[in-house]
Amino acid sequence: MNLPNKLSIIRICLVPFIMFFYLAPFIPYGKFIAIVLFIAAAVTDLFDGKIARKNGLVTDLGKLLDPIADKMLITCSLFLIVFDLTIAFPWGLIALTVLFTRDCIVNGVRQIAATKGVAVAAEKSGKIKAILAYIYIPFFMFIAELKELIAGVSAYDTVMTIFYVVGYILLAAATIVTAWSAIDYPIKNKDLIMPKHEQVEQAHEKAVESEIEAENEKSEEKQKEVTDCNTDETADQEAKE
Repeated sequence: MNLPNKLSIIRICLVPFIMFFYLAPFIPYGKFIAIVLFIAAAVTDLFDGKIARKNGLVTDLGKLLDPIADKMLITCSLFLIVFDLTIAFPWGLIALTVLFTRDCIVNGVRQIAATKGVAVAAEKSGKIKAILAYIYIPFFMFIAELKELIAGVSAYDTVMTIFYVVGYILLAAATIVTAWSAIDYPIKNKDLIMPKHEQVEQAHEKAVESEIEAENEKSEEKQKEVTDCNTDETADQEAKE
């Protein structure tokens, strides 16, 4: 196993430790430890791809492990700060839902590609999404710890307001990019999802359906004209009588 793949596995292995230290109230400064571990895991993501491309170590296993490691790290960590309400309801839930939906779509694209023997690499939009998440998630983790550290301080409200404004701006940007990534993957891989011959067949079927609908409309119009003529003739006959 090459170095980039090992870095992806390290990132996966760090996830349960991040969750443990963040949720362990009996460990002094546990959230700070979780932040350090999260940043360490994020750094492995920034370097494994560069190392793989620079040294020609890009493999199908790496294309599979890298996005799995990203999803585990980001989703599990976001779950922590959403459900302890560090991110207020409903904004955290919206961000988590968008992220979950995007991952389902991307996984679907990759499964379709896998059935055709193709490994789908991460798109640029996915990488930008990950980078933004690597910024705002530890930022909110820091806010969660900061609330406990400066509780009762006179400038508490002002400091927390500033931090929250910055945090929500980062969250909004990340959520928008995540939503775009959910659209970007199917568009970039549309030929895998629906090969060109299927697209041609579908276009032909639509054309046939349109022709049938047009013929039906013409038939209905003719039938209406005949009905109107019969009605007029009947009216004339009744008038003569």
